[in-house]
Amino acid sequence: MRLERLNGDRIKIFLTFDDLKERGITKEDMWHDLPRVEKLFRDMMLEADDELGFEASGPIDVEVFSLPAQGMVVIVSKGRNDRDDDSDEEFEDDDDFIQMQVTLDESQDVLYQFEQFDDVIALSKTLHDLNIKTGSLFLYENKYYIHFDENHLSDELDLETLVAVLAEFGNTSTITIYRLEEYGKLLMKDNAISEIYRYFIKAPHA
Repeated sequence: MRLERLNGDRIKIFLTFDDLKERGITKEDMWHDLPRVEKLFRDMMLEADDELGFEASGPIDVEVFSLPAQGMVVIVSKGRNDRDDDSDEEFEDDDDFIQMQVTLDESQDVLYQFEQFDDVIALSKTLHDLNIKTGSLFLYENKYYIHFDENHLSDELDLETLVAVLAEFGNTSTITIYRLEEYGKLLMKDNAISEIYRYFIKAPHA
């Protein structure tokens, strides 16, 4: 298990399938055995406190991304208890005052939300430097969304790296790509990172 601090209130944990096996947990348990999932997350919080000084108390938001043939990336954020997603499971423990809101994502598609276009530009600079140039950009209800299709991910990048970078600049989307395609406005298709880099980063310095 690898732990990394993304900022003061957010950490990333990468678990291989071997890590899960050592804890007696299978990939399927993550979706069906909630008591085991709760224990796993609480153990991870103890390790994060020991290694990173990341003390989890009160509400925390846990986002779990299943990575094919690699394991799972877990993004843990403090103080984000305002989400109301029917797919979430909440765990409460009155003894240590930790409330976990857990989102499990089995899809290989990656979809992130950004408050400002400046955040998208900064993201594009980082991803372009990592040779990640695809993605589609949407606008919906005054927020920006970057979507990476699963067909464009497998050959060009490490999903762990992608999720970690996206988490630095934005938040996991609570709406689906289908809603964006139906109600949102598609601004750039397929090569959004490359286009944003070309127009907003490279061009001003040309």
